[in-house]
Amino acid sequence: MDTTQLEKTANAIRQDIIRMLLEAKSGHSAGPLGMADIFTALYFHVLAHDPKHPEDPNRDRLFLSNGHICPVWYATLAHAGYLPRVELKTLRKMGSRLQGHPHKKSLPPIENPSGPLGQGLSQAVGYTYAARMDAKPFTVYCLLSDGEQDEGQTWEAVMFAGKHRLANLTAIMDRNNIQIDGNTEDIMPLEPLRAKYEAFNWHVIEIDGHNFPQIIAACDTAKAIVEKPVLILAHTI
Repeated sequence: MDTTQLEKTANAIRQDIIRMLLEAKSGHSAGPLGMADIFTALYFHVLAHDPKHPEDPNRDRLFLSNGHICPVWYATLAHAGYLPRVELKTLRKMGSRLQGHPHKKSLPPIENPSGPLGQGLSQAVGYTYAARMDAKPFTVYCLLSDGEQDEGQTWEAVMFAGKHRLANLTAIMDRNNIQIDGNTEDIMPLEPLRAKYEAFNWHVIEIDGHNFPQIIAACDTAKAIVEKPVLILAHTI
């Protein structure tokens, strides 16, 4: 897809997110809408994946730490051919595969369960470390929020990944400066966030999280980094 097609797809995904939440009468809206461009770029340009073979052992892995934004994941998977779009109407309903937090047993493209914030990066780091031990070539991507940088477990994962130079790991942070209780810098100041990750041996790339050329270029750069993990710090609305 070119940039125009990616933008159209992202906007269609946003429309589906709004319809899903209206149908469910519950759920989170800001995070999913803000990450639509990131998910679109990943599934339609960056990730090695095949909806006809969702369990392909050589596929790239995508871990979602802030699982409450899963409506954007479900909508993206529907547009990518993993499930019928009509199924999006079942979000958060009894018996639906589209739970309020994603789960692999419900939907095969899902790699990790989620719940309390701060766990996803640890899951992705462990998976990446195991993949390296098994000489697996795929890349592991982990999407996480800036609010969960308050969690100590996140920083344990950051330190472990930096120490072991997990170059097949790319984390993408939704830096929207908001968490449930208010502005991140009011609740628990995070800055200098970039310098903190760099201090733990990560390569950091800052981008506009709504600019497709920047998103794609950052992911391409991340693949070329062979000596350390990469954080893409995506500034979003």
